[in-house]
Amino acid sequence: MTRVWKWNRPVTVREVLEDLQRERSIAYTTVMTVLDNLHQKGWVRRESEGRAYRYEAVSTRAAYAAALMNDAWSQSDNPAAALVAFFGMMSDEQRQALRDAIRIVQGPETTETPQPPETAPSNRARPKRRPPKRRPPNADPRNSGPAPGSAQDDHGR
Repeated sequence: MTRVWKWNRPVTVREVLEDLQRERSIAYTTVMTVLDNLHQKGWVRRESEGRAYRYEAVSTRAAYAAALMNDAWSQSDNPAAALVAFFGMMSDEQRQALRDAIRIVQGPETTETPQPPETAPSNRARPKRRPPKRRPPNADPRNSGPAPGSAQDDHGR
C-alpha cells in the first residue's frame, strides 16, 4: 500500500515492481499477487489497461491509520484506560496534533453559556448534530484476514 499511496494515482504492477527493485530483489508475480490480494480485500480498485491492470488506493493513508487505531481501541476491555495509556506514549508534538484534530472535529466554540434544562426556553433552537462519521472502506474489524500493512502481512509495503 505504501507504494500505491506514494504515487497517489493508478499504478501498474510493473511500476511498483521497478520501484521495489531499487531496494531489493523481488519477482513480478509476488507484486502481482500482493496487489491482487489488496484488490480482493477492497483496499485497492483496479481497471484494465490493455493486458495489465492499474491499481488505485480506495482510501487514504490517514483513513487507513485511523481504521487501525479504531480497531485496536474497540478491542480493549477498558477503552478509557487504553486511551490514557496511548496518550501517555505521545510526544508533545503528537499531543498538540491531537488537540488540533479535536478542535477541527468539534468545530468553532460557541460563546453561549448553556442553560440548565429546567430554565431553558422550550422554543430555543437546538444545535445541529453532525451525522456519524463514515468508516473508511474495509475498516470493519469483522473483515477477515489481516489489514494490509499490518504486522501480520509482510507484503503491505
